[in-house]
Amino acid sequence: MQNVEGSICLVDDDLGFREALTEQLYSLGFVITSYGSAAEYLSARTDAAVSCLILDLHLPDINGLELQRQLASGEAPQIVFISGRGDIPSSVRAMKAGAVEFLTKPIDEDALLKAIHAALAKFRRQKRHRDIFLSLKQRFDSLTPREKEVFPLIIGGALNKQAAAALGIQEVTIQVHRSQIMRKMEAASFADLVRMGVKLGISPTRLSPTLQSR
Repeated sequence: MQNVEGSICLVDDDLGFREALTEQLYSLGFVITSYGSAAEYLSARTDAAVSCLILDLHLPDINGLELQRQLASGEAPQIVFISGRGDIPSSVRAMKAGAVEFLTKPIDEDALLKAIHAALAKFRRQKRHRDIFLSLKQRFDSLTPREKEVFPLIIGGALNKQAAAALGIQEVTIQVHRSQIMRKMEAASFADLVRMGVKLGISPTRLSPTLQSR
């Protein structure tokens, strides 16, 4: 049975090693593709299809660290580096840039499987966080321009009359905006709305002492 939690891609210029590892991982139920160079991988790459990238440090076209840098944005796969020789400076750079593991050949099967499962778990966590953020952003984008002005005032703790004074509008209008914001954002409570603001990176608006006293 194939592993449905995420697929693997192997990029290594050693054909014999690539074929052996591909067969081994396939026999363990993983969905796996393999390529002999970074260019081959990039030309066939689809982010949604690969959760873990097993990447040789030394490739015939570009260095594995450079490929890691190119993949650093978006929904990129989690990287497990492999190398035919110990290279402490490169392993340090790879790990600092977010690699899950750095293994040297010959590859220990248990260590590789542990690294793969760690990579798949990390990919799932990050994808879940991205999905939550995108859902919140879609809700926030559905707000009217005025509601987007009211939002930081609400999460900043402003009362309706204080927010109304700050924006120069009627208190009843603020009440309507607050209700619409809670509904559109699908917030269960004020605390829930504040947490949404934090996740969206929206800074709460703190009113001046003069407005706070109103």
